[in-house]
Amino acid sequence: MSPALELLDICKTFGSTQAVRHVSLIVERGSVHAVLGENGAGKTTLLNVAYGLVRPDSGTVQRAGRPLQLRTPADAIAAGIGMVQQHFSVVPAMTVAENVALGGKGRYRFTHTEQHVRALSTQLGVALDPSAIVRDLPVSAQQRLEILKAVAHGVEVLILDEPTAVLSPVEATELMRWIRSYADQGYAVVLITHKLREALAVADAITVLRHGSVTLSAPATNIQEHDVLDAMLGPGKAITGEKADQRVRTHTRAAAGSSATTPSAVFVLRGVNAHDHGRRVHLHNASFQINAGQLVGVAAVEGSGHDLMLRLLAGRVTPTSGEIVRPRDVAFVPADRHAEAVALHMTLTENRLLRGISRRRGAINWSAEQMVTTDLLSEFSVHAASADAAMVSLSGGNQQRFVLARELSPLPAAVVVENPTRGLDVAAARTVASRLRDACQQGAAVVWYSSDVDELLSVADRILVIHQGSVVEASNPLSRDAIGRAMLGAQLS
Repeated sequence: MSPALELLDICKTFGSTQAVRHVSLIVERGSVHAVLGENGAGKTTLLNVAYGLVRPDSGTVQRAGRPLQLRTPADAIAAGIGMVQQHFSVVPAMTVAENVALGGKGRYRFTHTEQHVRALSTQLGVALDPSAIVRDLPVSAQQRLEILKAVAHGVEVLILDEPTAVLSPVEATELMRWIRSYADQGYAVVLITHKLREALAVADAITVLRHGSVTLSAPATNIQEHDVLDAMLGPGKAITGEKADQRVRTHTRAAAGSSATTPSAVFVLRGVNAHDHGRRVHLHNASFQINAGQLVGVAAVEGSGHDLMLRLLAGRVTPTSGEIVRPRDVAFVPADRHAEAVALHMTLTENRLLRGISRRRGAINWSAEQMVTTDLLSEFSVHAASADAAMVSLSGGNQQRFVLARELSPLPAAVVVENPTRGLDVAAARTVASRLRDACQQGAAVVWYSSDVDELLSVADRILVIHQGSVVEASNPLSRDAIGRAMLGAQLS
C-alpha cells in the first residue's frame, strides 16, 4: 500500500535564501511522523508545501501514490490533507457549529451541522458543544475545534503545528493519547514540535531538518534524545536532559543568591481583585511579594486568570480593589506578539521605539535610533535585513527574540514574560532562558508564565499556581505532579 503522503525532492528558495534543499518526507498510513528542527530550518516551509500554502520550485507531492497539483489549501483539503496551525483560525464571535461549517458548500443548516459536529465529537473523542460561542471556550477547546474542523472535511493526513504549546501537562498528555489513537485508526499525523521527549514518546518516525536539509530520518525506536539534538544543532553542541536542567537550576539559584542580603520588594500585592469581563476571567484576593533578583514561575491552565495577573503586574490592567506596589517601568513580553507587542508593517526601529512611547517627548533622531536598533539586532542574534526592515519580514522566532531584546534594553526593574519560548527551537529557547537569568543576576525581578511545567521547574526559584482566579504558592521541594494537580484545583501540600 502506498504511503499516505510523500514529499519528494522538494526545493524552495525565497530570494537568496534556500529554505528547503532537496528534502524528501515519507509519511506512512496509521503512523505519527514527527518533524523537528531549529527555527528557520525549513520545516514550516516544507509542510506549507504539503498544505498548498507554498509552491515548491521543484519536487513532487504525492498522496496515496498519486501526484498532486496544490495551488491552495482548498486543493490540499480536497486531496485529504488538513493542517492545524499554531495560531488558530477560528472566528471567535461564531459558534462551534458555524466554525465547522465554514468552507463548506450549499446552504447552512444548523440542525444538520449540529448533528454532524456531535457525531464527529463522539467518533474522535473530542468533547465540544456545537452551540458554544468560540470566544467563551478555553484555548484547549479552541484547539480541539481546529482539529474537528480539519477532520470534518474528510482529511486522512493531519498536520499539527506545535499542538501542545498552550496546554497544561494533563491536557498535553490527553492530546498525545488522542493523536496516537487517531493514527491507530489508519490515519496519518505529521507532528511539528520542539518538545523532544514528546516526539520520542508518541512518534513512529522522526525527521530532523537543519539549514533546509534532512540531517536525520529514522524510526523513533532507533533514535535517542541526543541523536535528535545533534542532528538539530550539530554534533557535540547539545546539552541534554538532566544535565541541561541542572545547569539552568544552578545558574538561576546563583542569580537569586547574588542579590542583596536583604532583597528589596519589587512587586507587592495585598488582597488584590481584578476582572476582565470581556474574557470572563477574574483574580481574587491575590496576596504575594516578589523580590529583586528572583525568577518566579507562574503555572496555570488557560482561562484560570494567569493572563490577567501578568497584565496587572505589567501595568496594563487596573485592580478593582486591594493594594498593589509595582515599578513604573516593567518590561512585558506577551504570548501573542502580533496582537500586543509589535506593529507588523512598521520598521524594526519604529517597533523598538514603541517601548515607553507614552513617556517619549521631542524630535526623534532617526539615524541614531537606527544605529541603536542595529546594535540590538546583533547583540540578540535577531536575523533581519536591516533596522529598516518591516517587522512582518521576520520569522516568528526572530520576532520573539526582537520583542525580548527591546524589553530588556535598557534593563528595567521587572520583567514579565508569557510563554517566551513558545515556538522556539531548543537552542533559541535556551538563549531566552539565559537572557532572563542574566536579568535576574543584574537585580531584576522576573515573572515567567509557561504552559510547560517542566520548563518552569528548570528555571524558577518559586512557582505561583493559579486556579480559577486564586493564587497559591507551591512549596519546596517543587513537584511536577503536585503542581499539575494544583493547576486543576487540587490542594498544594
